[in-house]
Amino acid sequence: MLENQSVMSRSAESVLSTNKVIRSTYQLLSMTLAFSAVMAYISMSMQASQGMGLVGTIVAIVMLWFVLPRTANSAAGIPVIFVITGLLGFGLGPMLNYYMAVKPSIVMTALGGTGVIFLGLSGYALTTRKDFSFMAGFLMVGFFVIIGASLLNLFLGIPALFLTVNAAVIMIMSGFILYQTSSIIHGGETNYIMATAGLFLSILNMFTALLHLLGALGDD
Repeated sequence: MLENQSVMSRSAESVLSTNKVIRSTYQLLSMTLAFSAVMAYISMSMQASQGMGLVGTIVAIVMLWFVLPRTANSAAGIPVIFVITGLLGFGLGPMLNYYMAVKPSIVMTALGGTGVIFLGLSGYALTTRKDFSFMAGFLMVGFFVIIGASLLNLFLGIPALFLTVNAAVIMIMSGFILYQTSSIIHGGETNYIMATAGLFLSILNMFTALLHLLGALGDD
């Protein structure tokens, strides 16, 4: 009897802990997305060059790899994740200025499409509580294939390959959103700062891929 009560107590604590991680993740994700949007607007307003945007993105990636993992379990992780997402937002400025000059509706369509896809996938994972951990191997293979194809197309410049890569990025990032949300639900990811970073990157990559795809299909 006591053993059953102990198991139920641990189960209840586990559910509460998971719900706390989910709530904290989505709160932080909302704030970082808003901050990133502000930084993107600043970058656009000051007409930041592609070089400036690239430097900001590279610094953010370096911090993501080497700084965030060391600070994610402390209070220092909060300002670090804001710096990373802010720099990534700043790096979007030059690209957004280009598309806004060509056809502003493309940016709004990509933004709206990304929001709908993310909310739909997250809602599905949270509602059904399915375990998508089986997708890990497929997603990693797909991710490296996309990187290889992108590097190859830098030299070949094949339009069809460009379209294929961006379409694949949208699919892979959709898979990552399902996988990452499922990992939070089932206790695979217990650090809300790292969970936020993962979801933010998936959203960012999906948005840029959708933006490129819409621009290419619109002959822009």
